[in-house]
Amino acid sequence: MEQGRKWKGGVARSVITPQKPIWLAGYANREHPAEGKLHDLWAKALALEDAKGSRSVLLTSDLCGIPKWMFESVCEKMKRKHGLERSQIRLTYSHNHCAPVVRGELECYYPLDETQRRLIDEYSRWLEETILATMEKALSAMKPAKLFAGEGICTFAVNRRNNRESEVPQILAHGEKPKGPVEHSVPVLAVQDENGELMAIVFAYACHNTTLNFYQWCGDYAGFAQMELEATYPQAVAMFVAGCGGDQNPIPRRSVELCQKYGRMLANVVKEVLKRPMRPLTPEFKGAFAFVNLDYEQVMTIADLEQALRSETPHRRRWAEQMLRMLDEGKQFDSSYPYALQVWRLGDQIWIALGGEALVDYALRFRREFGERVWVTSYAHDLTGYIPSRRNLEEGGYEVNCLWEYGHPAERWAFDVEERIAETVAKLVKDVSG
Repeated sequence: MEQGRKWKGGVARSVITPQKPIWLAGYANREHPAEGKLHDLWAKALALEDAKGSRSVLLTSDLCGIPKWMFESVCEKMKRKHGLERSQIRLTYSHNHCAPVVRGELECYYPLDETQRRLIDEYSRWLEETILATMEKALSAMKPAKLFAGEGICTFAVNRRNNRESEVPQILAHGEKPKGPVEHSVPVLAVQDENGELMAIVFAYACHNTTLNFYQWCGDYAGFAQMELEATYPQAVAMFVAGCGGDQNPIPRRSVELCQKYGRMLANVVKEVLKRPMRPLTPEFKGAFAFVNLDYEQVMTIADLEQALRSETPHRRRWAEQMLRMLDEGKQFDSSYPYALQVWRLGDQIWIALGGEALVDYALRFRREFGERVWVTSYAHDLTGYIPSRRNLEEGGYEVNCLWEYGHPAERWAFDVEERIAETVAKLVKDVSG
């Protein structure tokens, strides 16, 4: 790697594996709490400061999602204690489906009794404290550093909207490509200390962490990739960020062996990037953040909810009960949702972070519009729900019609969500580029 001008950087990490058997997140068909762990879950933080003293903190985690209340609380506390604005704070989650349920995140998915609700609430409060402490530890550990950017290619993600899962192994065996758009790029941010030793390896990939669906704590393929990188570079903290993989799955899947295989594949791509000359990033940081209101196509009525009470799907019935309780308490449903968007510029590298589960069209669009030196990731801020493009909305399907699963009072977004998001992202990119 070439010499770059100095930043300051600090890293920290904390184990966030639950110590009690609480419910696992992500799948509605699980029947009981966790039964142990395959390996630990982590929250990791990278704090940066540029030549002018502008700071930023990236948090990565092996969580399924971060609920809105926690996102808001962490941002408020970091501003009050450290003077950091939302534009300087990036909270991310790998969308790992072998992680614990957090209060307020997909709660209608799970048939939780009072004991489980108490345990989940205890864990959620402890988790927030641990996230804050990890970020603060990274800030206090900052020392002279250099940043480098690179990119590789990894090919195991498959568009699940355009391929039958059962047919993919045969397609691959014949040497054919599965159908549908994908984003196989692997952005890599390397942080070195002033002696050239790696401090942090930040890498991203657009694919669901859904290889496994058992009852053990595990970071899925992203967890194995981070472990592999930290074994190779024991002085560094490896940090995974999920890309726009709302419609991307690891296929074939459902075995630990496949999960380990995908983790090794991804880690090996990152290693190859680190071996090549990487582009030094000048010590200049600028961040921009905005909420954009995304309208619902149609807000649920009492009649809609009463019909949902008769659904054969248990978690749909639980959602309808929750919505009806809100109406009984005198609350009114909003007609839109404040969706979080953020853009960072690190030297000449633009990094767009979309909230919730953005589908792959967003990454492909923004890379076309803003050029090669743009990274587009998702699964940041709060777990809003799936974020489909206009093309996806016109097609329909699961990722388009399931807003209710995330606690929204609606089935789907209005048709102009992509236009609203794209307009706001363009403004944020302009803000950080000036």
